[in-house]
Amino acid sequence: MSMTERVAIVTGAARGLGAAIAQRLAQDGLAVAVLDLEEQATKPVVDQIVSAGGKAIGVGADVSDAAAVEAAVAKVVAELGPPTVLINNAGITRDNLIFKMAASEWDQVMAVHLRGAFLMTKATQKYMVEAKFGRVVNLSSTSALGNRGQVNYSAAKAGLQGFTKTLAVELGKFGVTANAIAPGLIESEMTRKTAERLGETWEHYEARRAKEIPVARVGQPADIAHAASFFVSEGAGFVTGQVLYVAGGPRA
Repeated sequence: MSMTERVAIVTGAARGLGAAIAQRLAQDGLAVAVLDLEEQATKPVVDQIVSAGGKAIGVGADVSDAAAVEAAVAKVVAELGPPTVLINNAGITRDNLIFKMAASEWDQVMAVHLRGAFLMTKATQKYMVEAKFGRVVNLSSTSALGNRGQVNYSAAKAGLQGFTKTLAVELGKFGVTANAIAPGLIESEMTRKTAERLGETWEHYEARRAKEIPVARVGQPADIAHAASFFVSEGAGFVTGQVLYVAGGPRA
C-alpha cells in the first residue's frame, strides 16, 4: 500500500500544530481524519485540505472518553478506511505553581495528554498490526525537561516519551513505529495566550524569547509538520522509540 492509500488520524487538529500536521500529511497524499473536541471546529481545516485536492473528514470526540474514541475511530474506518497513521497531538494547559495547582488542573491535563494518547493508540493499533504497517507520532514538549508553572504539563509530556518508547518495543515486530516530537517555542494560539497572560504583546514576547534560541527565531507550525511527515514516511521504518527535539537548539 502506498502512502496515497494510507489513512491518518490527527487529534487536536482544528488549529495550531495539529492543523499544520493534518495539512502536511494530506499534501503527502494521505487521507486525513481531522479530529477535535467539536466536529464543527474542524471544518476550516477539512475545507482547506479538500480545496487543495486532498481527502479529509472532520471528527468530533473527547479523546479522554473511551466510548467517544471508539465511535470516532469507527467513523474513520467507515468513511476513509482503516487508520494506520496516528498523530497524538491533542493537549491542553492548566498552568500554575504547584502550591496553587488544584487537583482538577492536574487531572484535566493528564486526561487529555496521557489518557487520550492511550485510548487513541489502543483503538487504532489493531488496524496497524493487521496492515503490518503503522506510524504513531506523539507530541511531547521541551517542557518535559522541566518548566516553572507547568508541573502537570511537564509530567504529561515526559510521560508521553515513556509511552512512546514502550510502544516502540511492543509494536515494532508488527511493522509499527512510535516516535515523539518535542517542540520548543512555536508560534500558536496557545503561545500567544501565554504572552497575553504575561502582559506582553506577541511581538515583544517573540523577540525576547528568540534571543534565547540558538537559531534566533521561534518555531512555526510547519517546522513540526515537517518532522511529523518524516516520522510517518515509508523511509522512516527503521526509526522508532525516538524523541526529536524541534526547538531551534539542544534545549530551547
